[in-house]
Amino acid sequence: MITDNVISLPKGGYLIHTPEGVLQFGAPPETIKDTMIMECSVPRIFVMPRFMFHWTKGINLSDMEFPIYFNFFIQKKKTLIICTESQAETTKIVLEEAVFGPKKINLQKEIHPSSNDIEIPEIEKEIAFFKGESTLENLCEFGIFKEGSYTLGEVTIRQDSCYNFDVFIGDKKYAHIPGTVDYKAEYAIGKRLPEPYKPPLFGVTCLGPSHGFDPLENTSGFLIWLNHNGIMVDPPVNSTEWLKDSNVNPKLIDSIILTHTHADHDAGTFQKILEEGKITIYSTHTIINSFLRKYSALSGKPVKQLKSLFTFQPFYLGAPVFIHGGEFKISYRLHSIPTIGFLLKFQNQTFVYSSDHQSDPDVHKKLLDSKVITEKRYEEFQSFPWDSKVIYHEAGIPPLHTPIKYLSSLEKEKQKKIVVYHIAKKDFIEESDLTLAKFGIENTLYFKTKSPEYEEIYQILGLASHLEFFDSMPVSKTQEFISIIQKETFTKNEVIIKKGTMSSKFYIIFSGNVIVRDKNFVDDKIMGECEYFGEVALLTGHPATDEIIAVTDVEVYTIEKDKFNNFISGTRFEKTLHRLIRNRSMETWNILNSNPMAQLMTTYQKTWLESILEPVERKGKGIIISESEVLTSIYIIQDGKIDVSCKGKKITSISRGEFIGTPQNLIHGKEEGYTFSHEKSIKLFQINGRNARDFYNKNPGLAMKLRYNL
Repeated sequence: MITDNVISLPKGGYLIHTPEGVLQFGAPPETIKDTMIMECSVPRIFVMPRFMFHWTKGINLSDMEFPIYFNFFIQKKKTLIICTESQAETTKIVLEEAVFGPKKINLQKEIHPSSNDIEIPEIEKEIAFFKGESTLENLCEFGIFKEGSYTLGEVTIRQDSCYNFDVFIGDKKYAHIPGTVDYKAEYAIGKRLPEPYKPPLFGVTCLGPSHGFDPLENTSGFLIWLNHNGIMVDPPVNSTEWLKDSNVNPKLIDSIILTHTHADHDAGTFQKILEEGKITIYSTHTIINSFLRKYSALSGKPVKQLKSLFTFQPFYLGAPVFIHGGEFKISYRLHSIPTIGFLLKFQNQTFVYSSDHQSDPDVHKKLLDSKVITEKRYEEFQSFPWDSKVIYHEAGIPPLHTPIKYLSSLEKEKQKKIVVYHIAKKDFIEESDLTLAKFGIENTLYFKTKSPEYEEIYQILGLASHLEFFDSMPVSKTQEFISIIQKETFTKNEVIIKKGTMSSKFYIIFSGNVIVRDKNFVDDKIMGECEYFGEVALLTGHPATDEIIAVTDVEVYTIEKDKFNNFISGTRFEKTLHRLIRNRSMETWNILNSNPMAQLMTTYQKTWLESILEPVERKGKGIIISESEVLTSIYIIQDGKIDVSCKGKKITSISRGEFIGTPQNLIHGKEEGYTFSHEKSIKLFQINGRNARDFYNKNPGLAMKLRYNL
């Protein structure tokens, strides 16, 4: 129980006032924005929570980077971090990586073999220039718990057996604080779109226009829309939730460009990784390895395991990388840790992103004269692509960032192309010809772009890439798919399939939302992009058992009955659909939704899970899984009660909708740690190892969420 002396911060974590100063327990992302506007300001003393990483939400709960910056550069104080010995080692790894960059940098492997005459930038010298004489010891110090206790002057902090904190002033107990902290998302979303967002051929949406010290605006990050697909660039924390609340389907965004690993640029990356599907991250080897080392330390998971959660596609110096038809060319920018910017060409348009970069020519000249950079590197900085159609250029406090005064001193024609980003509104120069970035899906910047000849086919293939049944189909089936689909539209509230009628088509949603109306559903079933319906009537010859109604204006691709049956004949998808139809008659939707774990799944994931369930029944008394058994299947309870025990001692009982067996143990072929038994007959749904691995390999983020919640 939290006592009266404890202040709960809006974004998470707790504060208490003591004779030794203000103490903050836990440091979720951007809590500095909470404390900056409080009378006590940013605390100098932080106590680390029991868990430093929140796997369900994919965030760092001990984000010390910005409090340390603030205390050192603004308040001229060193931050004290109170924690266990192991937490201190973790925090040192994270801060060294984020504040000073990798210990060793080798850019040789980042030169593409096909590139000629590429000078490797000596970014170690540039990083050393910004670092100066600073060390981690200058910025912060650690107070280590000894036998669960730490004393600072009159204040003693003790951890109890449940890892909660009791704070004493002298001999008197002053406060009780939970040992775990949550993260409470706080963000402005602008205007929620009345209809689900339809991405443009080419556009840019600002997810946040400002920096990590601005308490009034979202932190920097943006989305590039290319060929109607989204690419997140340095997603800020909350951006995935912000997009959902803005009526943007997460499936529209399948990749991330990570430019560097400062907390205000990488905090939202794991949130996206843990969403539905498996995303692609584009970055350099240097930057992605820094990111992995940082989050491996935080999460306690090996780099190899974290890397398996996404697909990595490297950028190379001197060679373009093509993403959704756009040509990206990257270069290392001038910053305190390895950082890339890029030039993007698509059709007849160009867009450049400076990334965090000191663009002031006077600084460049100083670096040249002091031999920190070479003549060629100097020329590279001076030849910034100001002739691009649109320039997203950061601004901020020197020496790490470009002074806004420099950007406002450029020729008017250049200023008119520049959208200033990473700056607080109060610091923007209104009298200039510059444009201040505006966040919000309604403020998306649209490029007048010539449509490529393949535009519609590309969209259809993009739709197919999100459908799980295409994974096991040959290219010839994709060709067949393109030749048999037809596009149809429905208006809001229009009935697409009426209950009791014979449907003659298979439907795949391209845009918009539909609701599945069935009186037996405990919760409404809302379906969106890349989800499908109508298969029951086609495969059984029975009238539709549900009513499908357009919640918004809807675009679908349909396949007529005979063409559909021919398309799936003999495929795994045909077997999957028959199993799904059989299972749905057994109320699997309601069973799944009765489990709290279902709150972590999307509608698409739950439907997919339904399709791999096999009904089984066990009579009388028996054991489903024995302790130390290597799993070949896991189960979900349909009807009955299961006792869970360990080493002969009963721990709990579970019932309808609960999992039997640990998914991670099944996937990795490990022994189960518990025995699951029943005293009476029981009905179950079985998930075999092959189907479970297919499901979790395509949804690795969900696998991690389930593991930590189970």
